[in-house]
Amino acid sequence: MFLRKKKNKSGSISVQIISKPRGNYKVIKTIGCGRSEQEIKKLEYLGKQEIERLSLQPKLFVSETDTIVDNVFESLGNASIRVVGPELIFGKIYNNIGYNEIGEELFRHLVISRLAFPLSKLKTIDYLYRYQGISLNKDTIYRFLDKLNRKLKEKVEQITFKHTKKILGDNISIVFYDMTTLYFEASDEDDLRKTGFSKDGKHSNPQVFLGLLVGLGGYAIGYEIFEGSTYEGHTLIPFLEKISSKFNLQKPVVVADSGLLSTDNIKDLQNQGYEYILGARIKNESKKIKEKILETPLKDGQIKKIKKDENTRIIINFSDKRAKKDAHNREKGLKRLEKKKVRKID
Repeated sequence: MFLRKKKNKSGSISVQIISKPRGNYKVIKTIGCGRSEQEIKKLEYLGKQEIERLSLQPKLFVSETDTIVDNVFESLGNASIRVVGPELIFGKIYNNIGYNEIGEELFRHLVISRLAFPLSKLKTIDYLYRYQGISLNKDTIYRFLDKLNRKLKEKVEQITFKHTKKILGDNISIVFYDMTTLYFEASDEDDLRKTGFSKDGKHSNPQVFLGLLVGLGGYAIGYEIFEGSTYEGHTLIPFLEKISSKFNLQKPVVVADSGLLSTDNIKDLQNQGYEYILGARIKNESKKIKEKILETPLKDGQIKKIKKDENTRIIINFSDKRAKKDAHNREKGLKRLEKKKVRKID
């Protein structure tokens, strides 16, 4: 089997799959008609995929999984076989959230391809050509990402927040805040990318801090990027105030890990009228509180509260599983120290 292009009376080009059994040419399937070069290339590409499926040869253009999907959606028509999966599922979710209000077809393609096949930009270009018949180059994508950041970012964030609020019943009463570092394989710093404490252990690489605020169930509310040399404890209040202003967010209960637990943060949260739940470390508490915690009898899974001061309570619990894990880690640490000590003596 092979492809044939045939010029029609209307001036369009039809792409057909032809076989030659016993020397006679036979049209197996007409893929479709097109006028522009891009339309014709797309039809040729779909034709090659169809030949592979029909011939049941080792797949050059499709995988075994693709063939199974093709069989399931065969009744939908040849032209839509390659695009129906991601577009059918993720496309409906995309529209339901409200991103179709953006009015940018490339944004739609990038979002759906990122969900279906989260790959590099170059691989995304391959995916779009393979499954959508869309021919792009990386410069087009980079230019669009600049446009997205400059002109469309605020609209995307507002649509996302509106959907999150709807999912959470129009009541965002609890938010979770956390930070991570993203490092770059580069040696030079700039106004944003700076060296600092890296959670990836890449302390010599320039990095940025990414702060993320989510609601119950992990639904995204907002994010902010900070300089790589920023102390994460200094980001909490500015971030909350910025997000509250942007989305008219009332005072929710703030949940964060121990990296954000500081006297200044607690004081600022209280002054700003926020209720909060922050991770705590026993070693950072006063001797009196430490003794109180260690003297409190707890069984596996049991939770108790200790009053720290007029405004703060410490909630403690005990887990047999975690206690065994910590004991194991301490034992390993001691053995490593003993080995180092022996080598130094030798």
